[in-house]
Amino acid sequence: MDFEMPTFKTPEPRSKVLAIVNQKGGVGKSTTAVNLAAALGEAGKKVLLIDLDPQANSTSGLGVNKNQRERCVYDALLGERTLEELTEPVEEKNVFIVPATIQLAGAEVELVNVISREMRLKSMIEPIRDQYDYILIDCAPSLGLLTINALTAADGLLIPLQCEYYALEGLSKLLDSMRLVKTHLNPKLDVFGVLMTMYDKRMNLTQQVVTEVENYFGDIVFKTYIPRTVRLSEAPSYGQSALTYDSKGKGAEAYRELAKEVMQRG
Repeated sequence: MDFEMPTFKTPEPRSKVLAIVNQKGGVGKSTTAVNLAAALGEAGKKVLLIDLDPQANSTSGLGVNKNQRERCVYDALLGERTLEELTEPVEEKNVFIVPATIQLAGAEVELVNVISREMRLKSMIEPIRDQYDYILIDCAPSLGLLTINALTAADGLLIPLQCEYYALEGLSKLLDSMRLVKTHLNPKLDVFGVLMTMYDKRMNLTQQVVTEVENYFGDIVFKTYIPRTVRLSEAPSYGQSALTYDSKGKGAEAYRELAKEVMQRG
């Protein structure tokens, strides 16, 4: 009798889940979430962006009217909807969003007495995880329960830091939170990359800050710096990424370069 060697199918690689996080506001989290998603989508990757910020800047930045949504990620966290039911396509190629609304502001209070409250987002992502190449989570500028949910669900943190004097201020609290989550909830969690935003090479302070951050974090700082540009700031008001609004601009090109680095890292 002929013996036929068994064949083993190599499992498809799982998607990468990245939490875009910094407890400071105004550092470019939502700008990065929207434009990195668009750049990865443009490169042929299927991307899901989960807006976990009650300000819903990523939602409106991708052209979704947050004021006309009866349901949002809040409903998933409370177990009333699945993420799949809440997911919708946007104008950007290969990009989908789970939108946020101001309702999300009440989630922290309502989740306090929920069993495994830190694991809610992770449990919602698992059933759909393999449908995407990248899942990006835009976090609120805080270290509350919503952000802890993002850290518990993520493979790594993408930390935007603005090229300003207080760039590293308060960052130790974020890293302490990451270590606690890593110890108790998510052993695989680590810093995936640090991104310098609002870069202006004409300013001496900018290079001083970049040098300080690179000395602190080493090779996990992305080689790509995101410039401070008017067009990058204007794009969200049109509900578009910079890649759609100003495709050949410096901001769009910078996020394309960032997407290449993200894909190279896995």
